Amino acid sequence: MQEKELKIIQGAAMVFMKYGIKSVNMDDVARNLGISKKTLYKYVTDKNDLLTKALALHARDESEAMDAIFSKKLNAIDEMLEISSYVSGILKQIHPSIHFDLEKYHPEVMKNMRDAHETMIYQCMKSNMEKGIEEGLYRKDLNVHVIAKIYIEKMDATFNSEIFPPQEFSFPDVYMEYFRYHIRGIASEKGIKYLTEKVKNLSQR
Repeated sequence: MQEKELKIIQGAAMVFMKYGIKSVNMDDVARNLGISKKTLYKYVTDKNDLLTKALALHARDESEAMDAIFSKKLNAIDEMLEISSYVSGILKQIHPSIHFDLEKYHPEVMKNMRDAHETMIYQCMKSNMEKGIEEGLYRKDLNVHVIAKIYIEKMDATFNSEIFPPQEFSFPDVYMEYFRYHIRGIASEKGIKYLTEKVKNLSQR
């Protein structure tokens, strides 16, 4: 991807994250980026194409962020805390209608994004659980494959605006409750004790 194209796609992604998808047209994107629509169409064919490229860029950034976290060689719970902090930071920037808009108005883009995202999340969760079991922080009787699948399905529910209307719930708050629910469900006694102390120390900072 050329530098000019990269800047346009990154800028467009920020516009969508701030204002949502349905409410933003290509004129809005061009105006917010300070470029002509003709320039915008040099790099994308339509809004669907723009969304596809923006989400692919986000997926790349997310994958690099996960690799950076894993490279720290933290224990499994600290690793999940780092991941949750990263995800919460992203969620704070996202307009609450994005998930709904994608699903309703750009289903093919949504499906492709979800398929790629679920593959990455599955591998992350599988790796984290295997590490946690080895460290004694997670229960030894976990069915890693099943729990990773459950995690993905329940993660998707946190973005469901029918279950969690954005006027009543915030994405970061819902996600953090889900995160604690997940860890407490898989942690051993040693892991729960470690998590309790960790959260207590973090809250005192």
